[in-house]
Amino acid sequence: MPPAHLRVTNQDREHVVEHVKAAYAEGRFDKLEFDERLERAMTARTHGDLTPIMTELYGTRPAPRIYPAPPPARPDAPTESNERLGASLAHLLTVVGFPIVGPLILLLTGAKTSPYIKQHAVEALNFHLTVLGATILLPFTLVGIVLIPVIWVAAFVLSIAGGISALSENSFRYPLTVRLIK
Repeated sequence: MPPAHLRVTNQDREHVVEHVKAAYAEGRFDKLEFDERLERAMTARTHGDLTPIMTELYGTRPAPRIYPAPPPARPDAPTESNERLGASLAHLLTVVGFPIVGPLILLLTGAKTSPYIKQHAVEALNFHLTVLGATILLPFTLVGIVLIPVIWVAAFVLSIAGGISALSENSFRYPLTVRLIK
């Protein structure tokens, strides 16, 4: 357990709040006590502020661990910078004029060696196939004609966001995407 004078993170506060919610759900105290403990947990600045809350909840029993373990390493995280670059290219090639061909090429070439590139290439390909389908089908309605430029701008911005996300070793999911390819 860290020293009482160390500052807490939002994750530390949220973990204690989960314990307070669980105790309230079990009926161990009423709404007024719940609100008071919740406020103390959310305004805690140091570990010394959170420890009394956990002591009130669990008494002399050994309190469950207040501070969660670090998340396990992601199996799809790239090990080399060329994997991050390839995954980023799957998103960014769409910005420079290869909306379906770019992710498809990276899917066919890089997916065999890197699950990280495959994940990003499949996501980019599915999104841009969805955008293509919307571009073909929406002009049949008056509202669709107005929406097409909005969809194209959103696709441009989301492609850049996906490329940045891939470079920073994060997964990225495009919204409102029909996922045809697995």
